[in-house]
Amino acid sequence: MKRLIAFFVICFFGSFAFAQTRGLPDFSELAEKQGQAVVNISTTHIMRGQSQAMPFPFDESDPAFEFFKRFIPRNPGGGVPRDFENKSLGSGFIVSGDGYILTNAHVVDGADEVTVRLTDKREFKAKTIGADKRTDVALLKINATGLPVVKLGDPAQLKVGEWVVAIGSPFGFDNSVTAGIVSAKGRSLPQENYVPFIQTDVAINPGNSGGPLFNMRGEVVGINSQIYSRSGGYMGVSFAIPIDVAMEIQNQLRISGKVSRGRLGVVIQEVTKELAESLGLGRPMGAVVNSVESNGPAEKAGIEAGDVILKFDGKTINNSADLPRMVGITRPGTRSTVQVWRKGATREINVVIGEVPDDKLASVKPQRGPKSVEQPANRLGLVVSELSADQKRELKMNFGLLIEDVRGTGARSDLRPGDIIIAVISKGATTEVKTVDQFNKLLTMFEKGSNVTLLIRRGEMQTFITIKGLNGN
Repeated sequence: MKRLIAFFVICFFGSFAFAQTRGLPDFSELAEKQGQAVVNISTTHIMRGQSQAMPFPFDESDPAFEFFKRFIPRNPGGGVPRDFENKSLGSGFIVSGDGYILTNAHVVDGADEVTVRLTDKREFKAKTIGADKRTDVALLKINATGLPVVKLGDPAQLKVGEWVVAIGSPFGFDNSVTAGIVSAKGRSLPQENYVPFIQTDVAINPGNSGGPLFNMRGEVVGINSQIYSRSGGYMGVSFAIPIDVAMEIQNQLRISGKVSRGRLGVVIQEVTKELAESLGLGRPMGAVVNSVESNGPAEKAGIEAGDVILKFDGKTINNSADLPRMVGITRPGTRSTVQVWRKGATREINVVIGEVPDDKLASVKPQRGPKSVEQPANRLGLVVSELSADQKRELKMNFGLLIEDVRGTGARSDLRPGDIIIAVISKGATTEVKTVDQFNKLLTMFEKGSNVTLLIRRGEMQTFITIKGLNGN
């Protein structure tokens, strides 16, 4: 028994010693050295001419209502219009000793006044040199010299599972240090086409935005930008802008105060396994072109709807999100080479890159056709009709079939009433559809259980939609 106890004691202390040797990393030196270059950013946005009534914190159903209503005056009629200040907090870091600071564009968006506070408690009024909303990067300048500066790292060398550290001002608590690991690289987020985000599980909260993400060598590899959260707080999923992307943006902001970004003039979508099979591709890759902007760079070069862009300037496009990033960092006016897959073969196309215009908002409503319960659905579960002369004139189309109802197999797809079928794609061949009889005859050529890919027009956009598991009718 004594020997058994002695054995467990030895094992315990041996494991403890091993854990001390191979345990969690020590972040203290990194925090001490690099934290000096991290700053707190506070902004003030003056709301002019607003009526502000004092809010009453309890409603009549609250037990505290009767007690507090005697001490807190209510002003249901509003107040005299006056200016008031809306304040917010964020983080940033110094990239040059003469006072240039990087942060997020959303931290300073709409700010009338930006204040930067250093770790030595000095405060400076900052000037916003420029901000790029598409990448969420902003460059500030303060009048100071001899400032501590961060070291920059290479995000391409980051490995999933590697330790990373964030320093910032969550909820206004200056120079807070949190640590975690790299969860993934090259993440694409909705409406964020130009940034291959670094995903981490580092604790990021409001106020951390704009702060640096460090590797264990004390080098900045990213700017903490977004959190994925239903509550607005830390949920273990955070996203950072790679520092190489941010530095390219800040170079342009420093020179001209704005960012010039390349444009191809196409609408693209991801190539799925089913779509790849329909187009005759060996595997899902590239970006399929849904539509081409009239008189844009792509149309002038000869790129067509239905082409799959496989390479841009010799760089392989594995996912559709790769293309906007590659084109975006290309200087407008550059002559680039695009490799496309068209009708079962590759071809090289030279294109002169255009420039992305200022942001424009567009809202397109799809055409809606009346549902028909009398007509039987075809093998895809669709009730379709040929476009009338008025519809062709309104849509500026010479042919196409209007989807009036979606049933059965079709209901499991993304097809909707009002969509217009332009073509059927199979084994790399694209067949335009002009009549209901022709369309249904085409469907008889597919075996039961096959996947059928359609080129659809929805509103002013075109997209490919695959219906899986064709029935046997």
